[in-house]
This record gives sequence, C-alpha cells and structure tokens, in this order.
Amino acid sequence: MASPAVPSAGLRSAAPPTAPAAPAPEAVPAGLPIVPRRRPGRYVSGGLALLATALLVRSLAGNPAFEWPVVGAYLTSASILRGLLLTLWLTGAVTALGFALGTVLAVARLSGNPVLQSLSWGFVWVFRATPLLVQLLFWFNIGALYPELSLRLPFGGELFAVRTVDLLGPALTAVIGLTLHEAAFAAEVVRSGVQSVDQGQLEAAASLGLGRGRVLRRIVLPQAMRAILPPAGNMLIGTLKGTSVISVLAVHDLLFSAQLVYNQTYQVIPLLLVATLWYVAVTSVLSVGQYYLERHFARGATRAGLPPTPWQRARAVVRRAVGR
Repeated sequence: MASPAVPSAGLRSAAPPTAPAAPAPEAVPAGLPIVPRRRPGRYVSGGLALLATALLVRSLAGNPAFEWPVVGAYLTSASILRGLLLTLWLTGAVTALGFALGTVLAVARLSGNPVLQSLSWGFVWVFRATPLLVQLLFWFNIGALYPELSLRLPFGGELFAVRTVDLLGPALTAVIGLTLHEAAFAAEVVRSGVQSVDQGQLEAAASLGLGRGRVLRRIVLPQAMRAILPPAGNMLIGTLKGTSVISVLAVHDLLFSAQLVYNQTYQVIPLLLVATLWYVAVTSVLSVGQYYLERHFARGATRAGLPPTPWQRARAVVRRAVGR
C-alpha cells in the first residue's frame, strides 16, 4: 500500500519579503507664500549705476560752460536746420544708391561667371581697404587727373565736353565718394544674407517648379532680410554720422553749419552740443525703425512667437499697477 505523498519543503518557494512602505509626504499648506530668491548684489549694482547716472546728469545740467541757453537758441535756427536737411538727404540718397550698387555687386560675386566674381571682389577689396576721407579727397581732386570729360563718336566728332571742376561740385563729390564706400560694405552684407538661407529650401522650391523670381521674392528675401537688417541698420546709422566727414569739402551739412556759426561767435561747445543732440535724435528715430523692421521680418522664425514690444510691456506694467 502506497504511502501518501508528503509535500517537499523545496517545492514551494517562500514569498518575497515586501518592501517597507515609504512614509507619506507631509502635506504642504495651501496658503504658504512663494518667496523669490534674494539677490542683494543686483540691487547694489543697480543703485550704484543710478547714482552714477544722477551725478553725471547733475554735472551736465549744472556746468555753466555748456551754455545751455545758447544751445536752446541755436537748436532750431535756420542755418542748423538747413544743414540737418542736407545731412538727412545725403544719408537717404547714399544708403539707397549704396545698397542698390551693393546688391549688384553681391549678385556678381555669387554668380558663376569668374570675370564678374573677380571684378566684384576687386571693387570690394579696394574700397574697403581705403579710408573714407582719402576717397573723398581723391574724388574732390579728380579734376587734376581728368580735367575734361567728353563723349566722342568712333567715326564722328565730339558730342559734348565739360570741365570736371564744373561737373563735380562738393555735394556731388560727397555723394559719389560716400556711395562707393557704402556699396563695398553693402555688397558683403547682402551676400552674407543670401548665403544664410538654407540651400534645402531652394532645392524644395525648384522641385515644386517655382520660378527664380518667385523664389527670390517669397523664399530668399524674407529669410535673408533677417540677416541683412541688423548690419544694414548699423550701416545706415554709420552713414548718418559719416556725413560729418564731408565738412572737409565745405559741404553745408549739419556739422559744417555748426562750425560756421561758432567760427563767428566763438561758442564752440554749445554749437557742438547742438550738432550732437540732432545726431542723437535722428539716430534714435532710425533705431526705432530698425527695431520694428526686424520684428516684422522675424515673424514665424520662432515657435514661441514675437516678444512684446517695449510699449506693450509698459502698458502691461501700468495695467498690473492699476489692477492692484
């Protein structure tokens, strides 16, 4: 008779020991305030900067050598405003002509024609390597090299001839010198902006059968402008200030008009302050325009969207203050 089977102790595994339960986290009171991190160094540095600014403003306002009443009297005088208008006209004309010629040079530099590439590179090399004042003086004395400019037919007579000194006055000489100098730098700005566009997008546009003109208008230029605008804005402001160099040619720009006044009144510091204040005012306006242009072409560049403008931030601060 078979004996009943006795279960072996090794056939049944012992149950694994259970891990001790983690202690329950303590409940955080709902009304506990969140205290921001204290940064004493930030407040100290900000206070020192405000103190230094206040001392500087007090020194400028209280120094009688600046002759602020004289500055106010000449700030809107007729001669100063005429010089300001000429400066603004030169800045706009030189910037437009310089970027037009610079765009042509950039296209030639990016083309597959080795002759155009070499000529464009040579132009940029020469005019970037020469100081602006030297270029202006060279063009002002161009009559010593070419006393007369004429046009002749190959098998005919002379159509017209004009003396160089009668054709190239100080104002036209300034426009030519500033434009050629501006074009050399604008060519590199435009070239770098076009090269910043991803090549894959151009290949995708070509695969869709888009024409070159449409690709340039809708794909290349909107993206290239994001890279072109910051240096172009700096060049525009630099051109505005660079027009002061043409005072050596006796062109009645803003600085030369101020010089004419203080040569008669011997009030050098107040008249220089008049020119400085106008340069600062015009530069500020151009900087605001550059900011909004960059903001316009930056649409869609980031997923987070455009940051608020300073005016929008100021309104938000006012609304929060009023809401409290």
